[in-house]
Amino acid sequence: MLKRRIIPCLDIKNGRVVKGVHFGGLRDAGDPIEAARAYDKQGADELCMLDITATTEGRTAFIDVIRRVTPSLFVPVTVGGGVRRASDVDRMLAAGADKVAVNSAAVTNPLLIEDLAKRYGSQCIVGAVDVRRLPPIPQDDGPVYEVVAYGGTRGTGLEAIQWCKTLADLGVGEILLTSMDRDGSREGYDLWITRTVSRSVDVPVIASGGVGSLEHLRQGLATGEGEADAALAASIFHFGLYSIGQAKGYLNEHNIPVRPSK
Repeated sequence: MLKRRIIPCLDIKNGRVVKGVHFGGLRDAGDPIEAARAYDKQGADELCMLDITATTEGRTAFIDVIRRVTPSLFVPVTVGGGVRRASDVDRMLAAGADKVAVNSAAVTNPLLIEDLAKRYGSQCIVGAVDVRRLPPIPQDDGPVYEVVAYGGTRGTGLEAIQWCKTLADLGVGEILLTSMDRDGSREGYDLWITRTVSRSVDVPVIASGGVGSLEHLRQGLATGEGEADAALAASIFHFGLYSIGQAKGYLNEHNIPVRPSK
């Protein structure tokens, strides 16, 4: 059985790690270089670094931070924020990123994903999908989720499951699926949308949004619950609630296959 991955996420604004709730109310969570090195030493499987205001501010991402962080790391790093064209991906990869996440630009121009996957290989391109659950209406057969863009500030009208299928068809190597409703809530992943997307696409899915306990990590990865291939988390690691080693130990005890921590 494939090992499941534990991925700390560093949301970055103005060169600092921040964490909020529902994509707002940001508070400082430390220095990105110190945090990245610590997670690398603890045995994280990957790191995710997202410049969370690059797109809304209409600029390219935090290349200087990527350059400073990646040389001292052994762990693969996914970066994202402000990606609008192939030249943005060039800069991120040249700065030391292993994968690049694309979100809002894919909504605006889906064929960008196809172009990037052909240029760099699917293994380099992550489809970042932020979703929110819509209020139910009588004719709905089940929950309905809309894709949101520009840091959650704009609805897109795209139905989330179909959009994830489209991204997979266009060539992304994996999908980073974030529930805006659960973000920062510490209430656990939205298991319904995570499971449904995981069963609907043939690429790995990273669960994101809402982790407050080690049990939430297990739920996100377990068969019949979230069924994700990787679990992304921020608050529980940034604020010292748990270490990567504790997370992997808990998952091992509950029959979720993970790589050993360091």
